[in-house]
Amino acid sequence: MPKEGKKLVEARKQYDKTVLYEPVAALELVKKLAPAKFDETVEAAIKLGVDPRHADQQVRGAVVLPHGTGKTRTVLVFAKGDKAKEAEEAGADFVGAEDMVEKIQKEGWLGFDVAIATPDMMGLVGRLGRILGPRGLMPNPKTGTVTFDVARAIQEVKAGKIEYRVDKAGIIHAPIGKVSFDVQKLTENLRALVEQLIRVRPAAAKGQYIKGISVCSTMGPGIKVNALKVTQP
Repeated sequence: MPKEGKKLVEARKQYDKTVLYEPVAALELVKKLAPAKFDETVEAAIKLGVDPRHADQQVRGAVVLPHGTGKTRTVLVFAKGDKAKEAEEAGADFVGAEDMVEKIQKEGWLGFDVAIATPDMMGLVGRLGRILGPRGLMPNPKTGTVTFDVARAIQEVKAGKIEYRVDKAGIIHAPIGKVSFDVQKLTENLRALVEQLIRVRPAAAKGQYIKGISVCSTMGPGIKVNALKVTQP
């Protein structure tokens, strides 16, 4: 087990690990205890009452955070003709079809954060499944990245749209901003994420759905949040 750094050990002494903090208090602690000199990402870990081994209890999708993530995201769009022109006008960083597929296949190029494709391009883009799939970069209708409305998809990504997917342990890990954000923005981003997860609750999920929430910075300790308070204005 890796040894914890002195800063993290000291940070753990400044809060009670047994307490469920109100969202604002928890995020204030995250900002206060962030040890790095760079602008750390603030992340949320949300434990759901689902069994991801069952297809009808998978939780996956996307949500636009009201205040974005603080990160500029590079967008690649697979499209042709008018849709390619629409993508360029909407601010896509890269637009192409066979040329982009070849660039990724032959050169191993992955200079983008999000890939969007029009539905008619998925036969071509499907060739990249083994490359893009494991990296979470494959366009998917569930996350709104397979669509003919490419302009809207690009605008949402640039505005702070994030994708989420429950892992094998039933936990959603997602960025909700930067340490430099004020607490109100972080709180509203966290609320937007949790409200979205509640909206997409699988019908097969029984019992308590939101089982636990914690927040942390990239290098900081995790702070437990009172889940009941997150969705309250």
